[in-house]
Amino acid sequence: MCHGRKLKSAIVLNDIDIMSIEQRIRQQFEDSIKTKQASTSAMAEPISRGIDVMVSSLRAGGKIMACGNGGSAADSQHFAAELLNRFERERAPLAAIALTTDTSTLTSIANDYRYEEVFSKQVRALGKKGDVLLAISTSGNSPNVMEAIKVAHEAGVTVVALTGKAGGKIAGMLRAGDVHLCVPADRTARIQEVHLLTLHCLCDGIDHLILGEPS
Repeated sequence: MCHGRKLKSAIVLNDIDIMSIEQRIRQQFEDSIKTKQASTSAMAEPISRGIDVMVSSLRAGGKIMACGNGGSAADSQHFAAELLNRFERERAPLAAIALTTDTSTLTSIANDYRYEEVFSKQVRALGKKGDVLLAISTSGNSPNVMEAIKVAHEAGVTVVALTGKAGGKIAGMLRAGDVHLCVPADRTARIQEVHLLTLHCLCDGIDHLILGEPS
């Protein structure tokens, strides 16, 4: 019981601690706002091009594949879900798949071959000319995402790369017709926050071009 009381007292925050935490929270919000503001001018035009590429693919019967690691894997799934199901407006489902969700496929490839091939093998099997690969990497240096881009190019799949930190190695891999959406920031948390906003911009733009203005 004595040990429990000591532990409880050790985590009680005093007024100074609370103020310090609140200041940190405010700073997080302010930093996020500044990063989004800086990203507006840098990313509006390439996001528009990314929307055009994706809509052209979908209208031609193509599909959008998405991949990434960690938080970027979650973003891939988030994006695919909002296309396949819905974003903010009712519409027919759109062809999209996250390459991050099939654990049997991911683990068998990683176990039998290399983790670097967990996405590229799926792109090789599923990707067709005219499809789009949304390749997400905060650093721009994720080896398995880079492998997926290589295979996408071989298959005639257009790449929309979503990165940060100046784009890393992925920036140098992109070809004419690809689109680079690069967040002008170095801090991972800030990049990921803009990535989510970018995905929502893509979804909104896709719906707008397909559905037109709301009646």
